[in-house]
Amino acid sequence: MARIYISIGSNINRSYHIQAAVSALKQHFGTVQLSSVYESEAVGFCGDAFYNLVAATDTALSIADCVSVFKQIEDAYGRDRSSARFSGRTLDLDLLTYDDAVCAEPIALPRAEIGENAFVLLPLSELAPAAVHPVSGKTYAELWQQYDKQQKLWPVPFDWE
Repeated sequence: MARIYISIGSNINRSYHIQAAVSALKQHFGTVQLSSVYESEAVGFCGDAFYNLVAATDTALSIADCVSVFKQIEDAYGRDRSSARFSGRTLDLDLLTYDDAVCAEPIALPRAEIGENAFVLLPLSELAPAAVHPVSGKTYAELWQQYDKQQKLWPVPFDWE
């Protein structure tokens, strides 16, 4: 079984899509651990603020099969793949890490956004503070302590019912 971390984000009907994503992940993977939910300004474009969190689970699926499941979930909730890369979205599920895999195919792992975006790194460091980034060799807590980019991010109370 591989331990995977998944970034979850939405800026369209946020609460609904975040809950839907977590429910779908539980249906596919069983037990899922979650970080707190954070609100952040859109990065790379002008748009509504996002809700973001990170989920952790264990899987026997391959990297490619995990990505396929995530795309199926996104598509089931109206993800528009014809829109610009930096644009609003109903649901965004990204595989951040797959055990200690470092690869370029079928996707680049570990995902570069871990070190680039507070809305990925903060919830990841909260959920897995002692886990080690497979390239830097630093824990996610250490990476968060050293994070120096200016991105606004704040926790939001979230009703999971």
